[in-house]
Amino acid sequence: MIGKRFLNAVANSRVDVLQVFLDILRKAGSRYCLIGGIAVNAYVEPVVSLDLDIVIAGQNLENVCRAAAKKGFKIQRYEHSVNLTLAGSDLRIQLQTDSRYQDFILRARAKKVLGYRVKVAAVEDVLKGKTWAYLDETRRSSKRQKDLADIIRLVEVYPALRRRLTTEIKKLLLLTLSDVQLHSASQEDRLLVFFPGVILFFLNLVLRSPKIPLTNIA
Repeated sequence: MIGKRFLNAVANSRVDVLQVFLDILRKAGSRYCLIGGIAVNAYVEPVVSLDLDIVIAGQNLENVCRAAAKKGFKIQRYEHSVNLTLAGSDLRIQLQTDSRYQDFILRARAKKVLGYRVKVAAVEDVLKGKTWAYLDETRRSSKRQKDLADIIRLVEVYPALRRRLTTEIKKLLLLTLSDVQLHSASQEDRLLVFFPGVILFFLNLVLRSPKIPLTNIA
């Protein structure tokens, strides 16, 4: 109950929007799972977010939206999402309509998040979704930085997830590691950061030195 009160206080909610929406899903008989930042909270130390990302079974989307509209939700449709808000709360519910997320529902498990018993995507799928979000260059920079922070939160608690990261994200994560963490990183991961830097160092050295003809470099 403390988690629920805290979330609703942060969202300035006069009504428990999340519980209202969960009741809608239950009555509609729709399968679903949480993804995004609040789903990350199911696996690591929680950080409150006003954005609630949910995947619902595609065939149930319109029924759920109609039921939500009857409850007073404002519905806005975008290319890959349907966004729902309710007067009296700052909480934003985003229904992810990108078909890549549908399989997440099959692997979801019931977990307690901020006082709510909900279906949450598997930790590997939460990471995958966060990776897709971070690599989406159409998203605002501030949103992508939050995605990266969530990825860091996950791999700190579940180091085995590191092998699922893209090369680009591995480089960014290594740049944020402490000396102790960097020492424990794999040799392959460390090379992702250091090897390009070594090449650039020597290339600059050669280009700045008039004594070494470039034609003599093998």
